Amino acid sequence: MEANIKPVSAVLNAPAPHMVGDGFRVHNFFPNGYKIKMSPFFMLDYNAKIAFSARNEPRGVSVHPHRGFETVTIAYHGAVAHHDSAGNSGVIYPGDVQWMTAASGILHKEYHEAEYSKTGGDFQMVQLWVNLPAKDKMSPPKYQAIKHDEIATHVLPENAGLIEVIAGSYQDVKGSASTFTPINVYNAKLNQGGKVSLSFPADYNTGFVIIEGKIRVNGSEIADTDQFIYFKNEGTEIEIEAMENTVILILSGEPINEPIAQYGPFLMNTPEEIQQAINDYNQGKFGYLEE
Repeated sequence: MEANIKPVSAVLNAPAPHMVGDGFRVHNFFPNGYKIKMSPFFMLDYNAKIAFSARNEPRGVSVHPHRGFETVTIAYHGAVAHHDSAGNSGVIYPGDVQWMTAASGILHKEYHEAEYSKTGGDFQMVQLWVNLPAKDKMSPPKYQAIKHDEIATHVLPENAGLIEVIAGSYQDVKGSASTFTPINVYNAKLNQGGKVSLSFPADYNTGFVIIEGKIRVNGSEIADTDQFIYFKNEGTEIEIEAMENTVILILSGEPINEPIAQYGPFLMNTPEEIQQAINDYNQGKFGYLEE
């Protein structure tokens, strides 16, 4: 194998699922499912494709706070409506991305979109928690609603497929989302037999979720739908071949080498900052959001 290949560390099966609220049946790949180093990505909840039955009262997660990080929701099937205490609201449809910077603090709720809820059907989502460096944890909350048709795209040669660049860059295409630290987030949509080469710095933490399909990586390891491929922090080059029509969520980022203190929906650097977050939340400093 070439010396500059980034080797696969493990191909991981989806951990046992659990419910978040009554609307999201998720497999937590990290930090609970597997103890892997993926900073600046702190958490990956993967709602593998399932069918929800029709229901008039939308399923979801009621009002909850966040501080110290960003939530990134990527929709593949189904639709999610959301509201926050900064006055933002909207619907995340298939292909859309919601990039919410909670930072100094926000209240948030997310539910199955009303029309989707009434019909039911396939539902598949990813939610990431992206850590913020200490200097940015208390910056003002902000929100990036990225519609599918706004996502920057690189079309691969030889009908191999395309790369949707949500954040970071691929070749000459710059991602649609602004980030606080160097991060690459792509959806690679490959046709059967399609090949793509990726290059990330050796020290970047890198992993893929196989959203659908099956791939061969670096000419050897095979990963299937709902598996996670975790790479070693060495080498730079990754070769992917799609063994069938495939969608892959690609994550790679520069680690944030700072202490972490986490309690529920708060992700800070010290226990004192966690206590401050709890106090601020209890005192109503995160604003107001109706249940």
